[in-house]
Amino acid sequence: MKRDFGVTAPAELHDKEAVIWQSLMTAMVEHQLPPGSKLPEEALADVFGISRTGIRKVLTRLATVQMITMLPGRGAFVAMPDVDESKAIFQTRSVLECANLPHVLEHLQAPHLAALRKIIQQEEKAHRDGDGPAAIRLSAAFHIQLQAISGNAVLTEMVTSLTHRSSLVIAAWGAPWQRGCRCDDHEHLIDLLRKKDIEPLTLAMKHHFDHIVSSLHFERSGETTPDFARLFGTRQE
Repeated sequence: MKRDFGVTAPAELHDKEAVIWQSLMTAMVEHQLPPGSKLPEEALADVFGISRTGIRKVLTRLATVQMITMLPGRGAFVAMPDVDESKAIFQTRSVLECANLPHVLEHLQAPHLAALRKIIQQEEKAHRDGDGPAAIRLSAAFHIQLQAISGNAVLTEMVTSLTHRSSLVIAAWGAPWQRGCRCDDHEHLIDLLRKKDIEPLTLAMKHHFDHIVSSLHFERSGETTPDFARLFGTRQE
């Protein structure tokens, strides 16, 4: 099943390349390809049935959005945010998302609250079912849809990109059980959105990001090479 994280593949990629781009992006965001994973061109070309040139083009585009790192003489790896970068990603999200809340409240309507509530219900179910990929996806969707209420497409795109990088941070430094944000934090944010009281809402959003950062354990993991045939072999027709 296709998973939508709020972005589409770059326009310069052909159809098959765009499918590969989305498959790799999904696997990284859902923690199936953890930070530090090696992405050898030959193995990926074999499993996706494409030339190494095509794979290199996809990897280059993923590198431009800082989801992978390409090292001369060593190849491509899923990005491993260091401690400073990890903290900066969440600090930037906090600044952007808090600053945009007044504009969110200006446009907020009952259907927006209902849509956000539905996401939380699905997120809670994912946690109960132990469905980590769904929990991660829905946690990101909550923040993206919340900010999209403001109508600021540029800021929403920036938040979307940062949620992807946030997923790498949580994969790199989070506890094994950690899957996205805390559902009770999201529930509290909806209650404050309904009241349209900007000061406690902004404070709650800031505390939400503080909670996430304080839960991270900054211990570096080692380099791994995933089983690409298992991850992607059944996706191709």
